[in-house]
Amino acid sequence: MYDNGVCLQNAPRGSAVVLHMCAHNPTGVDPTPEQWRAIADVVADRGLLPFFDCTYQGLASGDLDQDAFPVRMFVDRGLEVLCAQSFSKNFGLYNERAATLLVVSSSQESSGPLQSVLEELVAGNYCSPPLYGARVVQKVWTVLRQQWKSDLVTIHARIKAMKELLHQRIVELGIPGFWDHFGWQSGWFVHTGLSEYQVSRMTQQFHIHMAKDGRASLCGLTPHNVDYVARAIASVVNTDSS
Repeated sequence: MYDNGVCLQNAPRGSAVVLHMCAHNPTGVDPTPEQWRAIADVVADRGLLPFFDCTYQGLASGDLDQDAFPVRMFVDRGLEVLCAQSFSKNFGLYNERAATLLVVSSSQESSGPLQSVLEELVAGNYCSPPLYGARVVQKVWTVLRQQWKSDLVTIHARIKAMKELLHQRIVELGIPGFWDHFGWQSGWFVHTGLSEYQVSRMTQQFHIHMAKDGRASLCGLTPHNVDYVARAIASVVNTDSS
């Protein structure tokens, strides 16, 4: 997607394309504003339908408006947009799975048929969504919004600090490999680059758990255990390198 939009330029006209709004999962590498504008150019030129996955708003940069830039820019360009927005992460509602689907169409006349189709999809798949999570989101957004936004800044700052500390310890330990990408990745995941075998060893020997592809959540990282994690990485990488 970042190679001058080659993948999008080759997509059949009218295709739907899924785009991560921010904190790309699993890489954590997001397009710059200039790259987003180039992507929007290709989407408009090819008549593509962008479907945004909005899962980490506020957690990529700590700023809700900055993280929402891609979707708002596409809408300002007059493009039709779908945006699936999850509140599982930024509202801490993993067990409730509260979310919303935003649809921006090109004409007022299409809103009625669109709503009818969406209602049919909802009824055919899960009848009605859970209510508790939606009420929590509504309450926080209408009554506790400023406190919530402040909490997002705190969470973002803590995750960023832990990522920087882990990177610092990896460099200090002289672990073979390329680790500078830690500084490029946004959000609370980091793509470590560890192989599936190394991940297995991290789990079995050190009881450190992550996805098989090496993607790790930094939410469980603290100043008290970051050295242990870095030394575990050193152990599995140095053993493979020897």
